[in-house]
Amino acid sequence: MLNRDFGSKVGSGGVASEQQANIDRRERLRQLALETIDLQKDPYFMKNHLGSYECKLCLTLHTNEGNYLAHTQGKRHQTNLAKRAAKEAKDNPTPGLSTAARKTLVKKKTVKIGRPGYRVSKQIDEVTGQRSLLFQIDYPDIVDDLQPRHRFMSTYEQKIETPDRNFQYILFAAEPYETIGFKIPNWEIVREQNRPDSLFTSWNREKKTFTLRLYFKTDQVF
Repeated sequence: MLNRDFGSKVGSGGVASEQQANIDRRERLRQLALETIDLQKDPYFMKNHLGSYECKLCLTLHTNEGNYLAHTQGKRHQTNLAKRAAKEAKDNPTPGLSTAARKTLVKKKTVKIGRPGYRVSKQIDEVTGQRSLLFQIDYPDIVDDLQPRHRFMSTYEQKIETPDRNFQYILFAAEPYETIGFKIPNWEIVREQNRPDSLFTSWNREKKTFTLRLYFKTDQVF
């Protein structure tokens, strides 16, 4: 009879061993990434105004740099990198291609028609005193089947003004209009989906108006 450890069972440990092996592999990849990758040169790495980290390629949120680096070694990020590389290769043909080959690759180019019209309203809840901002952006000539996009950006992501940690920007974009941005206080914004004062967006396809309302988690004044 073969010797085996006390309490062990023949055939057991297969699943657990495989899971542990995967955990060890991810940890080795994370450590390797920490030692070899310079996050300052990663175009998809971004630290937001809440102190957490975002992957601009996969639109994922991460609690620390190590968690982000582990994400970059995963299947989702690698797949998106491959898709981005394929798209860039198609839009930007290499110099070695013949003239005939270049003509077959048509790069999409949209002519900007200027800035959209907009209205911005500062509001205060009469009961709670909570402060909010309402943005209404008009896109009468927006590209068909396209919906406007928005994102928040820290002052450290731009090079026009001196970075100021007390402020952030909110950007609105839709082809063929120029992207517009607004400088707002760098206060925490309500984002919980189960709250009535959570960040709200709406796109009216008939009136071609994009609406965004945000509430601040603060008692400071404008």
